[in-house]
Amino acid sequence: MRTVYVNGEYQPETTAKISIFDRGFIFADGVYEVTAVIAGKLVDFPGHMARLRRSLFEVELALPHSDEEVLEIHRQLIARNALEEGLIYLQVSRGAADRDFMYPAEDVPPTFVMFTQKKALIDNPVADRGQKIILVEDQRWHRRDIKTVQLLYPVLAKNTARRAGADDAWMVEDGCITEGCSNNAYIVTQEGTLVTRELSTEILSGITRQSVLKCADDLQIRVEERPFTVEEIRQAREAFSTSASGFVNPVVSVDGTAVGDGKPGPVAHRLREVYIRASRAMAI
Repeated sequence: MRTVYVNGEYQPETTAKISIFDRGFIFADGVYEVTAVIAGKLVDFPGHMARLRRSLFEVELALPHSDEEVLEIHRQLIARNALEEGLIYLQVSRGAADRDFMYPAEDVPPTFVMFTQKKALIDNPVADRGQKIILVEDQRWHRRDIKTVQLLYPVLAKNTARRAGADDAWMVEDGCITEGCSNNAYIVTQEGTLVTRELSTEILSGITRQSVLKCADDLQIRVEERPFTVEEIRQAREAFSTSASGFVNPVVSVDGTAVGDGKPGPVAHRLREVYIRASRAMAI
């Protein structure tokens, strides 16, 4: 049985509760983060905290803890759940109040929840076989840079992908890929250039993306941050995605058409290898 953290208390998952009036439940009025754990240590934690602070600022929501306190809660959850490898989710909502579109009174405390999830991150079969992807129209709102808990459209898209025999969906807007349902998207051109969409309000600023691009720079891989089209995927040498839960995962087909030779590509393989090594060295 997992131990979770709810509003200042460590509790068994079976007894932990939040109010039915919580604004996260009623309005999706909240944000979240997820941090990978390798060998009992946190990967890219400063980046995740910086993005959390930015998301909170954008939705005018306060965090009830300092960064140091949040780090200690992460470490306590790792210890209490004997978590060697997996993920820690953190969610902050605007708290519980009577249903009203207006923000509640200032004395209403935010809801702060954290929980662990055991998951094989390094020995991931998807990284070995490669992902099958389908394309869907991007019908989300236009502040995708804020990591909010309103994930209904990605949920629908991922399930559409599953029913189509695929692993995930990449979203398309104006003929170009924005991102995956829970990851950033990349192609490698025939010339060996790595292409991924530039940061804006149209995509989430992935923390793993940031680290992987640093790895690409260290490997002297040419990078272009710009939108890429559906046609460019078909012409690409390889493709892959990045996320905190998947690290670097190759893509072998899109809408049933093979990407490159239909096998995980060497650039994705090398970036995954280098990223995992760097993450092990820098985890806290």
